Amino acid sequence: MKNLFLVPVLTLASSLCAMAADEVAKAPPATPYQQISKLVKLPDFLPGMGQLFVDPATLPAGPFLAYDHDGKLVSTIYMLPTKDLNPDKSFDNLAAPGGNVDHVDVYYNAGHPGVEEPHVHVVLWHVAAAGEASVAK
Repeated sequence: MKNLFLVPVLTLASSLCAMAADEVAKAPPATPYQQISKLVKLPDFLPGMGQLFVDPATLPAGPFLAYDHDGKLVSTIYMLPTKDLNPDKSFDNLAAPGGNVDHVDVYYNAGHPGVEEPHVHVVLWHVAAAGEASVAK
């Protein structure tokens, strides 16, 4: 049931962001996005995620734009605090600035610099699953 709900939401989000996709297709994206490694103590490139950029005003949720070693956008990541995943809070209109979404991964993270509290990563992949290898190391 949840998957059936996500499909139209992600389709709508990727359609609304088609024009913005060209603006963020290559690193670095335009202002207000900033390289996360310049904002918090994280490396320039995170294996499994890539080089991350975020608008600081959107922290902690993001979106974070993730680029491969060639500067190509591969995913949009949201980091949603687990304490906010309850009936009193919703995360509406999660945009996919990179355009089309091929698939989505969701996983737990105990916290890290920039988003210290436990949270889930919602990864909107703009590349096929095989393309994830471009940020694997």
